Amino acid sequence: MTERAQNAINRTEHTFTIGPSHLHWENDVLTIEIKERVPLLGNKVEGTIKVYPDQLFNHVIALDDQEKHRWGPISPSARVEVSFTKPNLHWKGSAYFDSNEGDEAVSQSFSEWDWSRAHLKDGSTAVIYDVRQSNGAERIIASKFNVDGTVEPFAAPERVSLRKTGWGIKRNMRSEKTGTVELLNTYEDTPFYARSRIQSHLLGEGVISMHETLNVNRLKSNIVQLMLPWRMPRNPTMIF
Repeated sequence: MTERAQNAINRTEHTFTIGPSHLHWENDVLTIEIKERVPLLGNKVEGTIKVYPDQLFNHVIALDDQEKHRWGPISPSARVEVSFTKPNLHWKGSAYFDSNEGDEAVSQSFSEWDWSRAHLKDGSTAVIYDVRQSNGAERIIASKFNVDGTVEPFAAPERVSLRKTGWGIKRNMRSEKTGTVELLNTYEDTPFYARSRIQSHLLGEGVISMHETLNVNRLKSNIVQLMLPWRMPRNPTMIF
């Protein structure tokens, strides 16, 4: 995606537009129309993503002690249909849909975090935010999102260290049985962020979690800041 300035953004009750792309809610289905270009090469990226929530949650919680950053798990469990014409790409699967907002840059409040979500046998979804703040304090958010629309906090189990990423980022997973933690796949490995698939044990059962690690100190480094525009171009004038 492309970072765009305020004049490229418009929001109504049901639609959010960012440059030539937009998101639209209709009949509890989120349709995402993407019209972008690949950085440097300029190849078009065009297609549609449809998200079908299993349940919608009106739940917002602060990620930091000062409550300057907030997380909203809109639909922790959903189905997704992806249909792209450029490139030709079509698939269906499970999905997760949330939102994050902040009153200041992420670099002001955090040093790193590990996040994970897992589907449980009863149809609920367990999400853990394992946050380390820039002031040295930790904030652990562990929530179970039930099929009846209720949310239950639970005690996050012990933190287990995982193998470092290819870029040398430390990553951790919370698991009740430390010996059952296994890193299955790494889907995204960047200088400051990693997304992985991990096997562990949570709330009395074995689970497969989607997992992410964000290293904010690495993100703030000068060399990473110089690299970012090559991965996510900035377009303040909305010219496409």
